[in-house]
Amino acid sequence: MKRKAVRPILITDADRSQAEQLRSRQVRYVLMMSVRGVCLLLAAILVGIKAPLLWLWLPLCLLGMVLIPWLAVLLANDRPPKDEHRFRHKPPEVDEAPQPALPGVPPPRTIDADS
Repeated sequence: MKRKAVRPILITDADRSQAEQLRSRQVRYVLMMSVRGVCLLLAAILVGIKAPLLWLWLPLCLLGMVLIPWLAVLLANDRPPKDEHRFRHKPPEVDEAPQPALPGVPPPRTIDADS
């Protein structure tokens, strides 16, 4: 009987490796550019068959062909947020009890040369 490979449980707060981050960004880029290709093919098919409401569908396909590459490049160059900008653990509880006041401190003594 063959055992199934089980993913290990992560018990660390370490970020993913650079290679994993790069791979996920590459996959996202290829998927978005594939959607752009689908928009191009759809626009060509709609023009070829002279589809009804072509005045509506053609600008939507063209808008997708222009915006998707721009977003794909932005997201492909994006990295995960730095640790200092996000909470990983629950912030400490704030005690609402009043703090005792500091004892009165006498004003500093001033030495004047003229007196």
